[in-house]
Amino acid sequence: MSRTVYSCRLMKMALNKRNINNIFYIFLTTHLILWTVVPAITNLNLPLDTIEHLAWGSNLNWGYGKHPPMVAFVLEIFFHIFGSQDWAYYLLSQIFVIVSFFIVFKLSQEILNDGTLSLLSVFLIEGIYFYNFTTPEFNVNVCQLPFWCLTVYYTWKIYNSKKVDLYDCILLGVAAAFGILSKYLFIYLLVAIYLLFTYLIFFKKSKKFDFKYLVSLEVFFVILIPHIIWLFNNDFITIKYGFVRAGLDEEQIINHIKYPLIFILKQIGILTPFLFLVWLLIKKIPKKFNFKDKKLIFLIFINLVPILLVFMTSLITGSKIRTMWMTPYYLFFGTLWIYLLKNQINLKKLNSFLTGFVFLFLLSPTLYGYVSISKTDKRTDYPGREIAIKVQIAWHEQHDEPIKYVLGDEWAAGNLSYHINSRPIWKGFVTREKLNSFEKYLCIDKICVGS
Repeated sequence: MSRTVYSCRLMKMALNKRNINNIFYIFLTTHLILWTVVPAITNLNLPLDTIEHLAWGSNLNWGYGKHPPMVAFVLEIFFHIFGSQDWAYYLLSQIFVIVSFFIVFKLSQEILNDGTLSLLSVFLIEGIYFYNFTTPEFNVNVCQLPFWCLTVYYTWKIYNSKKVDLYDCILLGVAAAFGILSKYLFIYLLVAIYLLFTYLIFFKKSKKFDFKYLVSLEVFFVILIPHIIWLFNNDFITIKYGFVRAGLDEEQIINHIKYPLIFILKQIGILTPFLFLVWLLIKKIPKKFNFKDKKLIFLIFINLVPILLVFMTSLITGSKIRTMWMTPYYLFFGTLWIYLLKNQINLKKLNSFLTGFVFLFLLSPTLYGYVSISKTDKRTDYPGREIAIKVQIAWHEQHDEPIKYVLGDEWAAGNLSYHINSRPIWKGFVTREKLNSFEKYLCIDKICVGS
């Protein structure tokens, strides 16, 4: 008997004994270890986005040229704890992922009222590469994952309770604000939530307006005030960057057809392993769904409406939706599909499902490790530490003071900021004005360090 089949049978026995929580925590621990260890031992350097955001963290502000500040805040906290230990940032990324899995599991338990189905809803999203293959790179997409989950969770608490809890409203405002401070595209989830409550209060009239809802908005905007001030003071540079990245400056009619079509095809490709796991689990797809079901309405609004809004944005504006922007949008897809198909789930096919799940679960880190080792021209092969040592030696041959500042692009200069012992502050690109502000400086190629 193969080891994979044997492990699947053991898991099935455990499920039959309702030992759900233990299996779930074993899964979380295994995911955490695998996706921390594999990139730590196969990569020579941290990925591009992580280095870039670490550079921002060396010079903390309420915003940056490309994104809001949350990712830099989080990374700088970890840097103060661990320093330039690459494994720590792979660990950080996986902490954000498994916290998100935990919240998905908790919400699934409340919606599905079944531990086994809740576990399966998390297993399903492990088949989406946003939550495995791309996670070693801690960036704005990974940073928003737990805040996306918390926003959905506290929306559910308010949605599902007869009496609105002020505490839930406050936490919803905090989670939503932290999400926006991670990445602006978080707004699509918030718009979907707004549409959900608008539908319930003004159209379906199944829920009354409660002034406690306004507490969420108050908390949300109070937390965002420093960043909003920063935006005004910096000519909304972050928002303008987003427009450029989306290709809104191209103004070609064909983009209104081309980019939405590409978007749809990419989403199908991303969801193929997920749908394969769903297929392994069910007997057939039901012909009818109860769209008056309160839980189903909620799941549709927090899963499908944000994706539909993104698609409509691409269709109307002709904007290019980059694949990684969709990272948090599928977190509750497992919950939605399990809820839709719960009456068609065939537990006799559980062995086949678990075999497929374990195969994909192990395939992803195996492929990541293989690509990391076999290809030698990636950003993660950059000799950042060696270059930093050479720069330090060259600096100390001329100066006794530690390096305080570094100038250059976020990648080359960011690597110096990360690897040099004194943790120099990244001050942006090289200009004569900035060099003149240094008492002493040294330039090598397009990078300058100074004090």
